[in-house]
Amino acid sequence: MFDSTRPGELVETAPPRVTLRNAFSHPFDSAIAAARTCYAPRLIGPEEITDKQRVNIGAATFHSGHHTVYQHAHFEFGLENVSRQFVWSFLHAHPFYNSEQQSQRYVRLDRAQAYVPPVSLFFDEKCKEIYEGAVARAWNYYRELSSLLIGDTRNILNDIWHIGPMSHPKRFQKIERSAEKRAIEIARYVLPLAAFTTMVHTLSGIVLHRLWRMCAASDTPSEARAVIGAMVAHVKEMDAQFFDRFGTEPLDELPEWKNVQPEPSAGEAFAREFDAQLNGKTSKLVDHSPNAVRVIAESYRAVAGLTAAQCPDSEAIDRLLNPARNLYRLETLNVGVHAPMMRALQHANYTFAKKISHTADSQDQRHRMVPGSRPLLTLADTRDPDYITPALLAANPRAKEVYDRAVHDAWNAKNQLLDRGVPAEIALYLLPNAKSIRLYESGSLLHLIHKWTMRTCFNAQEEIYQASMDEIAQLREIHPELTRYIGPPCHIRAGITTPICTEGSHFCGIKVWLDFPNVTRRI
Repeated sequence: MFDSTRPGELVETAPPRVTLRNAFSHPFDSAIAAARTCYAPRLIGPEEITDKQRVNIGAATFHSGHHTVYQHAHFEFGLENVSRQFVWSFLHAHPFYNSEQQSQRYVRLDRAQAYVPPVSLFFDEKCKEIYEGAVARAWNYYRELSSLLIGDTRNILNDIWHIGPMSHPKRFQKIERSAEKRAIEIARYVLPLAAFTTMVHTLSGIVLHRLWRMCAASDTPSEARAVIGAMVAHVKEMDAQFFDRFGTEPLDELPEWKNVQPEPSAGEAFAREFDAQLNGKTSKLVDHSPNAVRVIAESYRAVAGLTAAQCPDSEAIDRLLNPARNLYRLETLNVGVHAPMMRALQHANYTFAKKISHTADSQDQRHRMVPGSRPLLTLADTRDPDYITPALLAANPRAKEVYDRAVHDAWNAKNQLLDRGVPAEIALYLLPNAKSIRLYESGSLLHLIHKWTMRTCFNAQEEIYQASMDEIAQLREIHPELTRYIGPPCHIRAGITTPICTEGSHFCGIKVWLDFPNVTRRI
């Protein structure tokens, strides 16, 4: 048995490592050439750009807000030794990027590797010792929970897949690998937000300008300034004028902090009020388009050039949503915004209040077309532990006891740092992945349907699955006409096309399509 009371091994840390993997050869001249093309009788090439045009057109476009010309150039970065908190709070908090990030769900994190802020941000060595000790203990708890939960996950998977003494050895091996992944998926809830992650991150030139300007607009301003500053430096090395001609600098004073005077118990009061609104749900519908069915039908008729007599509302909705009549619903390429008829679904909108863990929300926010208003944790911090408990942990008393202790230890360490005068920006890195996140999220039916299709699959993250099921159930109450053909891919494809399940070898083992939404998810 692990001794989680001791700090454990030394925490491995390193400064953020930023590499420029791919980029446009002449980003600034390409932007000016694109601007010239707007007013030329032919296509203008970057090799034609003169210094006078760089000065005049560059200033005219950038300072007047005509920024699309700076969106053509893209930069592909490799990011290492950056925290999960930074990624959630800043790097993925907007829709204009692409990331491929190391998964904590499926990658075992054997070594305690985490962001440790520069010594200058701590008040003394004792604070740094508290910080690193909390990180190391979190990894001990992670290992202990991984060990405690693997038996439970193995038993459930054996039952789902009907594994017995006569089963083929390869099936045993597959179950064992899957059981380990399921165990670490839940154990990761105790890892700190400071935990390192690695990713490939691609964005356009104008987005990089905006990130540099806004790098203080998050819970991680110091880390953001270091990482985005390194990204900007790489671009300057390749083409200095892309930044130097405009003098973009980070904003120092932001209204989020200027206009808010948090009280000592503000976080607790906000949490109580928000949770009361949820009324026991993971996600609560708080606003919607009341005439969604009629407006969607009218929008479809506008696309198809039909009258209401030729295509009543019910017929229009069936043509749009019934996968037996609309092959777009069977596409895995998510072509909705490119399909003229599917764009009719953009005119119905829904807003949800939801509460999920930090680690679940880190995945949820990747649905960039369903944007959310997420908290600044430095303004909504709570003294008492405030966290989500996954079902697998709740069903195992020993694991639940270890889990609760891990979360309380993390909160105690965070509070110790705050009491010693360490800025909240630094102390909050110690919060666990389990930390509750309360947010508002809105989307059109077009983009919500894509999200619900992906996230009602039994392979989806547990909390996002539950939120999606809550959302569909509430949609069924107000607009039942829209929900008949909403669900996971297997529910949509069954009886129409093959394969029924689009997950291939990752099939969950349950014939969900036979009884969705009533089928029970066990793991």
